[in-house]
Amino acid sequence: MRDVKENLAFIQGQIAEACERSGRKPEDIHIVGVTKYVSVERAAEALEAGIRNLGENRDDGLISKWEVLKDKPLWHFIGTLQSRKVRNIIDKVEFIHSLDRLSLAKEIHKRASKRVKCFIQVNVSGEESKHGLQPENTVEFIQQLEPFENIEVVGLMTMAPYTDDEEALRTCFRRLRNLKEEVEGMKLRHAPCHELSMGMSNDFQIAIEEGATFIRIGSALVGE
Repeated sequence: MRDVKENLAFIQGQIAEACERSGRKPEDIHIVGVTKYVSVERAAEALEAGIRNLGENRDDGLISKWEVLKDKPLWHFIGTLQSRKVRNIIDKVEFIHSLDRLSLAKEIHKRASKRVKCFIQVNVSGEESKHGLQPENTVEFIQQLEPFENIEVVGLMTMAPYTDDEEALRTCFRRLRNLKEEVEGMKLRHAPCHELSMGMSNDFQIAIEEGATFIRIGSALVGE
């Protein structure tokens, strides 16, 4: 298995290239190291290499790593979150990338002891296998979150189709960016919505070119 530092250096080079092509700054791109398939030791390697943000998609996976690494990383919950599992992770995470229903928002608000930074998950691709709100329902949903003072909508998140079709990927990412800009322009106190969580190991350069600020990198960084 390749050294995480080597992988990170290569990824940072790709980020720099994508930023140069799109007139952006590499320091505006945050890498979330997705450690869901690797050991706590491998996650620790990512930290030592300079990764600040780690992402897990299951409550038990996050808890097992948190028990060892504590709050050395900023923890991101990036998977589908069941309402009954919120209590297990809520005070361990800094970001939740998968808020997509009011029942979950109510539980986050109820259980949190501080304001939680949340991304609204949007199913831009329309694939039935993916979770998230339909784009046309997203603005209304965000407006409904205003009473929940423990939730701050920092941005939008999507999962693009797994495809080599670059134009399909660009279309998906661009639609999310346009939606983000719509919400951002509303200047809602509870939903500044400045961020875009999109792009993974196979498509993060395209995502950056289309406006991503958080990219979720697993296999390219820590291996399978």
